[in-house]
Amino acid sequence: MNSFKEKADKIWEVANLLRGDYKRSDYGKVILPMTVLRRLDCVLAPNKQKVLDTLSKVKDSSETAKDKVLNATAGLNFHNRSQFDFDKIVADANNVAANLRNYINGFSISAREIIEYFNFDDQIDRMDDPKADILFRVVKAFQEIDLKDMGSMEMGYVFEDLIRRFAEQSNETAGEHFTPREVIKLMVNMLFNDDSDILTKEGIVKTLYDPACGTGGMLSVGEQHVKEFNPNADLKVFGQEINPESYAICKSDMLIKGQNPSNIKFGNTFTIDGLEDEQFDYMLSNPPFGVDWKKAQKIIKAEYENKGMQGRFGAGLPRINDGSFLFLQHMISKMKSTGTRIAVVFNGSPLFSGSAGSGESEIRKWIIENDWLEAIVALPDQLFYNTGISTYIWIIDNKKAEERKGKVQLINATGAKDEELIKEGELEVNRFWKKMDRSLGNKRKQIPENGTTKGIGFISQLYGNFEENEFSKIVPNDYFGYWRVTVEQPEKDENGKVIKTKSKPKADSKLRDYENIPFLKKEKDGSLVPQTIKEYFTREVAPHLPEAWIDEAKTKEGYEINFTKYFYEFKPLRPLEEIKAAILALEKTSLENQKTILD
Repeated sequence: MNSFKEKADKIWEVANLLRGDYKRSDYGKVILPMTVLRRLDCVLAPNKQKVLDTLSKVKDSSETAKDKVLNATAGLNFHNRSQFDFDKIVADANNVAANLRNYINGFSISAREIIEYFNFDDQIDRMDDPKADILFRVVKAFQEIDLKDMGSMEMGYVFEDLIRRFAEQSNETAGEHFTPREVIKLMVNMLFNDDSDILTKEGIVKTLYDPACGTGGMLSVGEQHVKEFNPNADLKVFGQEINPESYAICKSDMLIKGQNPSNIKFGNTFTIDGLEDEQFDYMLSNPPFGVDWKKAQKIIKAEYENKGMQGRFGAGLPRINDGSFLFLQHMISKMKSTGTRIAVVFNGSPLFSGSAGSGESEIRKWIIENDWLEAIVALPDQLFYNTGISTYIWIIDNKKAEERKGKVQLINATGAKDEELIKEGELEVNRFWKKMDRSLGNKRKQIPENGTTKGIGFISQLYGNFEENEFSKIVPNDYFGYWRVTVEQPEKDENGKVIKTKSKPKADSKLRDYENIPFLKKEKDGSLVPQTIKEYFTREVAPHLPEAWIDEAKTKEGYEINFTKYFYEFKPLRPLEEIKAAILALEKTSLENQKTILD
């Protein structure tokens, strides 16, 4: 996979030609479309002359008929009928702009529409302007970069590496565009974990969808995974993307791989669902972390208020500064009644943000009470390019296996415990992550991809085995539920006498307190059993506040997933004698060092 880095470096060097004529933040407006064009040029090269030879034979046919014949001649779902290619364009240095436009116009409609999303015609004018005069040098530089041997996966890496660099130049968020491939591979492993028998059936056709597909990385890895199971399986991929450059890159990749590029839609998934009424077998996504939905607020609220549960967002609306749960509700609305599995990666916010009765809590309640939440995996930090924060994979399934019904599996794959064991000399390597040789933005760690004793294989095994151990907890759905109760105490006059209204004690708002009462309590043997509000109150509150009561009208149900608490292990402090000995040893070493310096 080193070749992708070499290619990305070469392409990045072309950006040096833009220096002075372009702002750094605008480099991508040239480099990305030129990379797509060169990629298409290299893919079409083997049969380009055959296409030109065939063109004269079908000149009197309709455009539809021409496209069909020429695509077949090219051996792809697209072709280019222009007399030019990159070699011929640079051979005529005085007419580069005209010939490049002729070349772009020579693409079949499906490919030409992709290029149009880059608004590249404006950049041709800008580079061809006598003040800049860099168009020939830029095209020449790309003509010298050979991309014909690059596979779809490697090209994905190239585009994502370039986007990351451009994002850093313009202080944008690279995480909005793509996800580290090892994270996608882990998600894909978990997504298809129980379906190996289905995927190996002859003539099987399945669908995969990503509502924030970026450059198409998740769709590509998902497709590759299924092909490894069954080369004859047909996984049709679908997606939607709001960023025009990422959208165009994704569509070009689908075009080259023989997928239907029209399955990839452009626009804001929340405001215009490009695949309305469609349902899918599998879904994968990494929605942008902590991005607000103010721009779409009017449309989203209208759908929530007017359609309720018949729309996409009926379970509730999250706070305006984080649309993660909107993406998840959107995906759930596209589940098939016969069964759909979803893998989505979030930051920590959807686990616990929002108190009982809030939009977030109501959404969690809706998902868990419908028994759709199958598992959550806590990943190592510093995995993503734009942020070092902790992230979590959620697995949603509306047709759980029998042994998983009514339960949720929590997997701690952070590697924090392994680091402690390494320090204590009880473990040689971390089973969940390894340090990268060189950081990429905020990404300093990666999940190993080989074997079953660490990394992707180890985590996938923890999930697939569905057993409790130090890294895996299995709990009933009610484990996450609680009642938020309002505890009142009576107001008293200056003589300490309880003030009453209508023969009932008047509540003192200054003494008002709140309690979160879990649906389940843990017994001494570790088992979880249901409890009532009254039982909890009698046991935990009444002994301390004998005049207190609960205002039942204000009681709310809530759901939260406090991941850290579930895997917390109490560690007793070291004995005082041991601490004292350690301090004395440090003092002795310090004195010896000072003496050495003075001598």
